[in-house]
Amino acid sequence: MSEQKRLFLVDAYALIFRGYYAFIKNPRINSKGEDTSAIMGFMNSLLDVIKRERPDHLAVCFDKGGSVDRVEMYEDYKANRDETPEGIRTAIPHICNILEAMHIPIMVKEGFEADDVIGTLSRQAEKEGYKTYMVTPDKDFAQLVTENIFMYRPKSFGGGYETWGIPEVQKKFEVERPEQVIDFLGMMGDSSDNIPGLPGVGEKTAKKFIKQFGSMEGLLANTDQLKGKMKEKVEANAELGRLSKELARIMLDVPVEFNAKDFELDHPDIEKVKEIFQELEFRRLTDNFIKTFTSESDNSATTTKTEEKPKATSSSNSSNAGAGQFSLFGGSDDSSNSETNTSFTRNTAENTSHFYQSVASGMATKLFVKNLLNQTSVCFDTETTGLNPLTAELVGIAFSWETGKGFYLPFPENKDEAQELIEELRPFFEAENIQKIGQNLKYDIKVLAKYNIEVKGPLFDTMLAHYLINPDMRHNMDVLSETYLNYSPISIETLIGKKGKNQLSMRDVPLDKQTEYAVEDADITLQLKEHFEKELGEANTQKLFDEIEIPLLRVLAAMELEGINLDKDFLNSLSEQLNSDIANLEKSIYEAAGEEFNIASPKQLGVILFEKMKLVDKPKKTKTGQYSTAEDVLSYLAKDHEIIQNILDFRGLSKLKSTYVDALPLQVEEATGRVHTDYMQTVAATGRLSSNNPNLQNIPIRTERGRQVRKAFVPRSEDYTLLAADYSQIELRIIAALSEEETMIEAFKHGEDIHASTASKVFNVAIEDVTREQRSNAKTVNFGIIYGVSAFGLSNQTDLSRSEAKELIDTYYETYPKLKNYISKQVDFARDHGYVQTVLGRRRYLKDINSRNAVVRGAAERNAVNAPIQGSAADIIKLAMINIYEKLEAGNYKTKMLLQVHDELVFDVYKPELDEISKLIKTEMENAFTLSVPLDVEIGLGDNWLEAH
Repeated sequence: MSEQKRLFLVDAYALIFRGYYAFIKNPRINSKGEDTSAIMGFMNSLLDVIKRERPDHLAVCFDKGGSVDRVEMYEDYKANRDETPEGIRTAIPHICNILEAMHIPIMVKEGFEADDVIGTLSRQAEKEGYKTYMVTPDKDFAQLVTENIFMYRPKSFGGGYETWGIPEVQKKFEVERPEQVIDFLGMMGDSSDNIPGLPGVGEKTAKKFIKQFGSMEGLLANTDQLKGKMKEKVEANAELGRLSKELARIMLDVPVEFNAKDFELDHPDIEKVKEIFQELEFRRLTDNFIKTFTSESDNSATTTKTEEKPKATSSSNSSNAGAGQFSLFGGSDDSSNSETNTSFTRNTAENTSHFYQSVASGMATKLFVKNLLNQTSVCFDTETTGLNPLTAELVGIAFSWETGKGFYLPFPENKDEAQELIEELRPFFEAENIQKIGQNLKYDIKVLAKYNIEVKGPLFDTMLAHYLINPDMRHNMDVLSETYLNYSPISIETLIGKKGKNQLSMRDVPLDKQTEYAVEDADITLQLKEHFEKELGEANTQKLFDEIEIPLLRVLAAMELEGINLDKDFLNSLSEQLNSDIANLEKSIYEAAGEEFNIASPKQLGVILFEKMKLVDKPKKTKTGQYSTAEDVLSYLAKDHEIIQNILDFRGLSKLKSTYVDALPLQVEEATGRVHTDYMQTVAATGRLSSNNPNLQNIPIRTERGRQVRKAFVPRSEDYTLLAADYSQIELRIIAALSEEETMIEAFKHGEDIHASTASKVFNVAIEDVTREQRSNAKTVNFGIIYGVSAFGLSNQTDLSRSEAKELIDTYYETYPKLKNYISKQVDFARDHGYVQTVLGRRRYLKDINSRNAVVRGAAERNAVNAPIQGSAADIIKLAMINIYEKLEAGNYKTKMLLQVHDELVFDVYKPELDEISKLIKTEMENAFTLSVPLDVEIGLGDNWLEAH
């Protein structure tokens, strides 16, 4: 007997919105500036369903024009919905094109919602003997569940899917029959759809009523069994209840038809889909698509395996279905499944003419070096035994100075022999007249420094160049190669395997494969350089590249190689103190709660605080239905409940202990005895540096225990002291200068306390009469204005009411009218040009500045104001770092620059040089860039970083 056929109906917008917001903190932006997050998110979900379930029949259902019937019933139905984000609106045509190319039917009916289309089709399919799976996270669909109709729900946080049949719906909603979900939704209403429900009836009460009365009609017919205000509310709103139930009911009579043949999952037009993906610059998604539709398998229709399988690479392979090659749709000799039978093919080493040669030792190397020294510009790329430049050893170096050609010098494992070979290359690396090109040159410079080789001459780093051209895109070489050169490089995993204990070293790879891989990298990087050189000029960022980012690369390499000394004994004792503090907090929390539980579990914590202790009448819930115990939720309640403040303290100390106190000693390099952070120039779109492995920029400074961590950073010896140099209020100084606000400029010029000065003007009191609270509120506004603070935001950060906060902001703008004018001009400039820029011309592109969605547009407008200020501060300290480094090198000082933490620089100062160095640092930082407002730098000294700061 044949298995019952299965139909999958996909709720398009539910998965599109889910996909879009999954990437909201890190949107997928391609080289054209298009936000492709929604398309990528939706396609990942769709392919995941196809891979897991291998459905017989499939359709994707869309809304069009909203629900005419529901709006006629209730004018305010869905009236509270925000406008669809720009990134979703622009994604829909692309998604429809992809679905058409995949031969997947799009079901849509003007005036009806996707829910109604899915409901109607599922009932029609059930009559024809199908099992139907409704692919959606929307709980409203539970009302449609029968013995043959199921919900197929994506779990939160990418955790796969769960199937809801009748038992699951019964358990979730505490109903006897799924159709009672309509009554449940009608009673409690639905804020997302603006369905009013019965006033005062929430989830718990609705479930109680369903158990007691069975339905909305049963409830309304038996209101005599209710008591007090609830009785009054239900009786007074009986019509509203009936209306809400009808609004919540999914229609089953939409004029659409389930035609089984049309819904069959058919052969996709693979080439057309790949063409669309290429246009959108989807690389991994293309691979995922190919693996989904052309994979080796047991041809089981219900397989849920998703491991990667070999794919067809030629028409002869794909037609040989009996040789282990499986088409999703069975053994077909249709060569359209072949990846290479295509008008769109990405180039690879296999289909591109090239000449990559390894150079033997001895005379061949000497002749090669002679030729190398005759070049004016050369791309090089080191191959090493690992990713940590402080411990990695050279396996080989690739060179290229002509497209499609290059050479590879393998290095012996013996250190003395390796040093002898690098000495032959020293004249090249130290040649001032030869430009060196690379991708992430900082890594190569640090590796070569271990061999006592300094890379001199002009540099061109393709990663940095692309960061200035398109800061929001990823900058790794594979992405750049595929995007700009339509070329897929050899994957490192094909040589050494995936990460893990079985991964090989590059030394284990045969020489011919090392050569192909390494020289290809150098060749591609050379080609990217030629491409980006033109784009730097077009974006007016060549000067920024030449005068800031490239010189800074050398500075950061030197700082990272230097590292900083760490007092491990101090951290060990601090860890013991934290253990004691955390244990005391645990005890207090358990006593207040009346029981022990896992404080680190949000679920258990939520039950304790909001069910057992009932600290809040209407606690906030997450999308998964559990109580929210997020930082912002608890912080708001902390001042009224000691247990919550203790929980926040517990979290803070636990994180401090695990992230810094216990982790930092493990990150001390054995060879140097120091901690070496890695500064990344290409992460923050504003131009700020990021610190990683370990992150030394995020050590908490607002709490006493957090500050203690800085005590662990100490000078190299008793002959040295730590010096911290900090720009004072640099962002406020920049905004005063850029806005040309005279009152602020004058306050800075006269060395006034800017927050007291602002408070004096805003509150109309003499500066000497400003209270601590007034100064604090003025400080909050001063910094808040840069980030577009609202009256609501300001009232949350201060003790001011919403109206008082609004009045303060209004008065602030009246006091500083040019500041308000500057903010408006910045937003207007961004709307006209699509970007804003810093004092040195660094651009921040704002793709959403003209979005129709107010929330999305508002965020872009805040960035239009904030990015030039924060970015200008980043540019200025970068200039200072370059100038100081060059002077320290030129003067042959023993003092070294160690750390940069946003507006602060930390130095290891040789004590006999202290007076001279202090003046040098202060002078260079204060004169790094000239504004109409003086820059002010505060210098601190100490036997540890905390003392110096």
